Amino acid sequence: MTYRIELDRDVCISSGKCVAESPEVFRFDDDEVVALVPGGPRLSDEEIFAIARDCPSGAIRVFDGDEEIDVY
Repeated sequence: MTYRIELDRDVCISSGKCVAESPEVFRFDDDEVVALVPGGPRLSDEEIFAIARDCPSGAIRVFDGDEEIDVY
């Protein structure tokens, strides 16, 4: 199955966990808020769920099509 990540920049607290775990996928923008690295690699479904669960603010949301998936 292919899942999609969306970042809720209004919820992000810039903890840096995602950037530290997957710097090839996540970065901080000029406002120090998480952003996806343009052209970054695709994470496996397991990696997507693990990173979303580890986000302390819940800013990393996972979708299957238009349906948001509860990662907890």
